[in-house]
Amino acid sequence: MSSKLTYASRAEHSKDNPLRVYLLRLIALKKTNLCVSADVDSTNALLRLAEEVGDSICMIKTHADIILDFSERTTNGLREISRRKKFLIFEDRKFGDIGSTVQAQYTRGPFAISSWAHLVNAHFFPGPAIITALKSAAAATVDSIRHGVSTEISVGTPDISEGEEPDDYIDGKVATRRTISHAGRKDSIVTATTIYQTVELSQRTSGSGSEVSSPAPRAESEALERLGEPPLARGLLLFAQMSSEGNLMNMEYTKHCIQAAREHKDFVVGYISQRDLNFDAGDDFLSLTPGVQLPPKEQPEQGLKGDGLGQQYRTPREVVGKDGCDIVIVGRGILAAKDRAEEAERYRREAWKAYETRVR
Repeated sequence: MSSKLTYASRAEHSKDNPLRVYLLRLIALKKTNLCVSADVDSTNALLRLAEEVGDSICMIKTHADIILDFSERTTNGLREISRRKKFLIFEDRKFGDIGSTVQAQYTRGPFAISSWAHLVNAHFFPGPAIITALKSAAAATVDSIRHGVSTEISVGTPDISEGEEPDDYIDGKVATRRTISHAGRKDSIVTATTIYQTVELSQRTSGSGSEVSSPAPRAESEALERLGEPPLARGLLLFAQMSSEGNLMNMEYTKHCIQAAREHKDFVVGYISQRDLNFDAGDDFLSLTPGVQLPPKEQPEQGLKGDGLGQQYRTPREVVGKDGCDIVIVGRGILAAKDRAEEAERYRREAWKAYETRVR
């Protein structure tokens, strides 16, 4: 059972999935098992949120189809922040169709998810072909990125006031791009510094580091720098369990998800689940759990309630400490806070404390 092992130890023993290994090392070094659900509807709101909570998270969960002004500016800006603040991007697409359809949804259309999201999720009710279809599409995307070049020039300083949309938001700058076409070749964006696609070619994942409770900020920063960029890879999370009341994902369904994950360890990073699902000795999948909330700071003893729409909430202590889950997914509990950075850090501390207690 992996729930008693540290993230660092699991990273050392997990060899079949480079993205899973990277994520385990990132969690261990950054000391955060928090994923924030970015339920916002504009690019500016998404990028602001990422800036505010980025230091406290290992992952951000996006909903591309609710971003009203979704564009390349959205993904470029988010990817830049994710590299600078060290977290992965998980697009909550919940694929659930035949193979050819999910491949098109994953790689094409206005979102072209495979080009920018490290992780996506899928339901298993269409059968095992949904995994092989997404895996094949992911491999094609990685190959395309490996042989592609994307560059840019950044100039000026933006004033992003409420309601205003800059040309592009990248690391606090407005980016000006120009596209050059060559006969018989793809259009390319030409600039001074090679970024985005080519930066993913770094595969540095040296050393997992120790999981000391409170490292010196400089030591932590240096360890994260040594970790480097995420590997050039894509991964899948299987929807094995849900937190909503009356859902139909029974244990029989969950068992089919587990078996399918074992058959595709090199692509399936883990599950969306309500508990640790690593039952066999060779299992080392990550469990990501939504429906997590803390009582208000002013009323720590107050009980948690649902949202009136079927969602049932639990605390990090229950989810991580008792049920052995690896990453808590928090949306409204942080988004509704007056100081989202402070609230994200409060959730990070509580989730990490629950983990440290579990592995003692």
